[in-house]
Order: sequence, then C-alpha cells, then structure tokens
Amino acid sequence: MKYLLFGLILFSSSTIIEEERGCHLYGKIKFVDYGEDYKVKFVDYGEDLRIKYVSYGENSVGKWKVVEYGEDYKVKIVDYGEDYKVKDVEYGEGCD
Repeated sequence: MKYLLFGLILFSSSTIIEEERGCHLYGKIKFVDYGEDYKVKFVDYGEDLRIKYVSYGENSVGKWKVVEYGEDYKVKIVDYGEDYKVKDVEYGEGCD
C-alpha cells in the first residue's frame, strides 16, 4: 500500500511540474491583448517551452497554429509577469 501511494504521489508531482513548464500549451493559439489564458514572454535562452509555428499538425507539444477563432488557448505577449518563457525555433520544439 505504501508503494502504491508513493507511486501516485510521484506521478502527480511530475505531471504538475510538466504543466508548470508549459508543455501542455500547444494547438490553436490566438494572440490577444486582454482576456488571456496565459501570458508568455519570448526569450532567446532560459525558456520553459520551445515552439514552432505550423499550418497543420498542431496536436503535439511545442507546435502552435495561430488562429483568429476556434482557439485552444488565448495568449498575451508580455515583457514581464509571464506565466511561461517561450522560444521560437525551426526544429527541436517541445519541453526538456
């Protein structure tokens, strides 16, 4: 019973850490000035998430398709007070 409880706690904590790093933030993205789900800051290093802009195939970690409607997430670009630090890449998208 102790091992089952320990495994459950370990699995839960790794899932929370992954969500904190922004790994779940992919899909159809709408950039907004207010009413955002998340605030992101674009950086050159020290990123939480590496993203690649795509026209299709946005259903995997690190791939963003920019849309005007039907979005999965609303994102506001900020200089400070960000939820996630994001780096735009051509390849190697995702989280570590």
